[in-house]
Amino acid sequence: MPDIVLTTLNAKYVHPALGLRYLLANLGELRTRARLVEFDLNQRPLDVAEALLQPNPRIIGLGVYIWNVVLATQVVAVLKRLRPDVIVVLGGPEVSYEIKPQAIAALADHVISGEADLAFAALCRQLLAGQRPPEKVTAAAPPDLGQLVLPYDEYDADDLAHRLVYVEASRGCPFRCEFCLSSLAPAVRQFPLPAFLASLEKLLGRGAQRFKFVDRTFNLNLTVCRTILEFFLERCRPGLFVHFEMVPDRFPRELLELAARFPAGVLQFEVGIQTFNPEVAQRVSRRQDYALLEENLRFLRERTGVNLHADLIAGLPGESLASFAAGFDQLVALRPQEIQVGILKRLRGAPIARHDAAWQMVYSPVAPYEILQNQQMDFATLQRLRRLARFWELVGNSGNFVDTTPMIWQAPARSRPEGQPATAAAGGSPFWAFLHFTDWLHAKAGRQHSISLARLTEYLFEYLTREGGWSPPQVAGALQSDYQRMGRRDLPGALRRWQTSE
Repeated sequence: MPDIVLTTLNAKYVHPALGLRYLLANLGELRTRARLVEFDLNQRPLDVAEALLQPNPRIIGLGVYIWNVVLATQVVAVLKRLRPDVIVVLGGPEVSYEIKPQAIAALADHVISGEADLAFAALCRQLLAGQRPPEKVTAAAPPDLGQLVLPYDEYDADDLAHRLVYVEASRGCPFRCEFCLSSLAPAVRQFPLPAFLASLEKLLGRGAQRFKFVDRTFNLNLTVCRTILEFFLERCRPGLFVHFEMVPDRFPRELLELAARFPAGVLQFEVGIQTFNPEVAQRVSRRQDYALLEENLRFLRERTGVNLHADLIAGLPGESLASFAAGFDQLVALRPQEIQVGILKRLRGAPIARHDAAWQMVYSPVAPYEILQNQQMDFATLQRLRRLARFWELVGNSGNFVDTTPMIWQAPARSRPEGQPATAAAGGSPFWAFLHFTDWLHAKAGRQHSISLARLTEYLFEYLTREGGWSPPQVAGALQSDYQRMGRRDLPGALRRWQTSE
């Protein structure tokens, strides 16, 4: 039976906990006395507590994040009621800053702030020897990455077969964007490249197919970036998928051309734009060259098979609804496959808090601490944007409505002057058109979740024919095309009378 159980509640099953695997791999002589047990947010706190206590551990190490802190607090409360003798050690970004007022920190026995790769093992040695540190909080110094045991052997066969494999070639970020905790990190540090590549080779040999790099700025070190991309290009095979977070204005020609050599669908680049408003970007200490950013995204979209995932944040200090709308439209024109509309969160310790008074920033007191209102956007406006973000995920990002989505902001040919572009006839704004659809759908469905694909298809058909000016055969044709792309043939009943032959 293990003395140490490492655990967390992941956002979804497909996302494994890389941080816990670092702790496990670096326990040294304690490794054989430890076990990793993962859960997700769909599991009940009582069931989680039962599973954690079943092996009768002496120490439970729990990873706490913005997405799981509410449930994690309930789990710790239950654990301490049932087994007050079990030592609970917390770690993770959510408990690395502003620790004292947190309920979960008050319940736990110890907290490690910062990078706990080695500090957790040192604390466990003390605790198992019967020595209790005088201080509840241990501030972990950033470890020498060259001294860490890499954690990739801790992925088991089920992980490799059914989950993303999280990896990292570096830690830290040189930028100081105030909404991000990486702005507080030390300088960028690289893992020794030969050992890292050897680990990737071993993972591929074991059957790993889907890799997600968690580096904050993967293309910062262009030599390392190029080396790793060439490594995957040489080993390309059906089913391979590799995700990187890239700085959008840092793509020299050589890197763009290297990306173009990959088969379509292998690479996904997440590019954080966040705002197209230069004044807002400067206010939150974000630096980016917008002209170069657009040039790079056009190249990637038009001349490579890279899947582009681009991020925008609603609610930044000084960003009005009109300004955000203009940025959204600008991004739609660049045609990334996915646009993630995020709502600003006030992460614990993030410098964004310095704008609270000047811009009347009001955040939710409950995780994930999203902005509720500010000087530029009232609560009702931000609620509309939350709904837009959700419905955009269902319609624009899902890949289920590739042909149908643009019809929301385009006008049918019969209603525009000859030669006029479709988007110009609709006022030229995908944002305002989609926001109108969002308002209509919210009023019609009365919910944002638990909308089946068939029901959503029927809502789109109704909206586009009644509000958008499209004819039923035009809309049904687009929806049928989308269904066929997904490999489905079961058109909802309302569309069958307009179904065209295949």
